[in-house]
Amino acid sequence: MEGQLDIIQILLDSGLVVKSVLILLIFASIMSWAIVLKKKSLFSTTKKNNSDFLEVYRNSRTLRDIYTGSSNISFSPLKSIFDEAYKEFVNLSELDDSGDVKGHMAIYGLSGIERAMKKGANDSNIILDESLSTLASISSASPFVGLFGTVWGIINSFTGLAGGGATLDAVAPGIAEALVATAVGLLAAIPAMWFFNKYNNEISVMNTEMESFEQELLNLIERGS
Repeated sequence: MEGQLDIIQILLDSGLVVKSVLILLIFASIMSWAIVLKKKSLFSTTKKNNSDFLEVYRNSRTLRDIYTGSSNISFSPLKSIFDEAYKEFVNLSELDDSGDVKGHMAIYGLSGIERAMKKGANDSNIILDESLSTLASISSASPFVGLFGTVWGIINSFTGLAGGGATLDAVAPGIAEALVATAVGLLAAIPAMWFFNKYNNEISVMNTEMESFEQELLNLIERGS
């Protein structure tokens, strides 16, 4: 259609600064989507592994049976908590020849096992939280990077006016650059922010599950030791 703006052509003809901004925002968007897909796979696998571990946990009679039966399960926060607690329990059993764990816990309490479980939870959270800070940075920084491109595009428009060309043809390219920079900045930021909040919420749910499992496991160890 005659007189219609060709956005692609305008972007190709845009200045080096605006092009650099757009390339940076596109790169940030690609990075955020790569993180999103990676985290989606991680959380899906983690939920399945937690479920598989709980099945072994519920259907086993002893701590050793749980440890042996879950040995082939990969990353699972609940399994990590159990493994650390079980290793500490075994260490306590080897304190003396009688293996009087109950006597030891009667004197010293369960603080050693609690610390071991906390280590398992912290190690799991490090994996769950990985790359989320990058997602947060993209979501917060992209609109400002886009705003910089917007301001620069408007400056180009004013430059066109200053040159004596006070027509739509003179200012349209700069305005188009500005609007596209804003749009790309938002397109990079909004999904990153949405998935950052989504995954943070999922981690919070998993942490609640981990805390409940810790208490259940402590009770099991206290009764069964």
